[in-house]
Amino acid sequence: MDRRRISRIAHSDHPVAAPLDDASVRGLLDRALRRGDERVLDLGCGEGAWLLRALADHPKVTAEGVDIDAAALDTAARTAAALDVAGRMVLHEQDARLHTSASPFDLVLSVGATHAFGGLAATLSAVREHLAPGGHVLVGDGFWEEEPTPALVEMLGDFDDLPTTVDRVVADGWTPVYGHISTRQEWEAYEWSWTGSLAAWALDHPADPDSGQALDAAARHRTEWLHGYRGTFGFVTLLLRRTTA
Repeated sequence: MDRRRISRIAHSDHPVAAPLDDASVRGLLDRALRRGDERVLDLGCGEGAWLLRALADHPKVTAEGVDIDAAALDTAARTAAALDVAGRMVLHEQDARLHTSASPFDLVLSVGATHAFGGLAATLSAVREHLAPGGHVLVGDGFWEEEPTPALVEMLGDFDDLPTTVDRVVADGWTPVYGHISTRQEWEAYEWSWTGSLAAWALDHPADPDSGQALDAAARHRTEWLHGYRGTFGFVTLLLRRTTA
């Protein structure tokens, strides 16, 4: 089963592809969009959950999203039309690493998509190219809350603890002006929604050729979470400004 299809189905009841609830998303965007007329770019936007929230809550904001998943972009476009914000949003079907901007943006987002760039440092290097002077970046990535086992590192990747993560961001020329550490409740809701939505879809579509694989993927993910990284892996979303040019 195509991994993009798995992700779309798994996030059908939790459009933000990261462990943040609606209040956290709204609060971060409100802090980032102080003027209310900013230009926003989301690199790895998926179905556009962050952009759609920004546009719905801030009627003078304009936005662009970049993603390689055409089906996700179609969903974003349909939702934008339903919310009557389509005229303020442009979507690009492209690898976010290759995207170029005609003019800089006041806010650049990449939350839960750092893997597409090869990690947090590479993501910040990429977003810098799109950022206007004085602009903000919202970036979200994982960190170890406890010392991981070698098996967890192999499963999830090579992350740092939270202090080291922030220290490295600062050393790279960024200043955190706000941040949000996902709560246990946000994590639980995200993981149960991810695995539950995928499993429910599989049970509701037994004749679909992908049904069995979807059910297996949900079970595997649930096991990895409950028996692996639950309570060990965290997620932080940082609101950043450039310290140096």
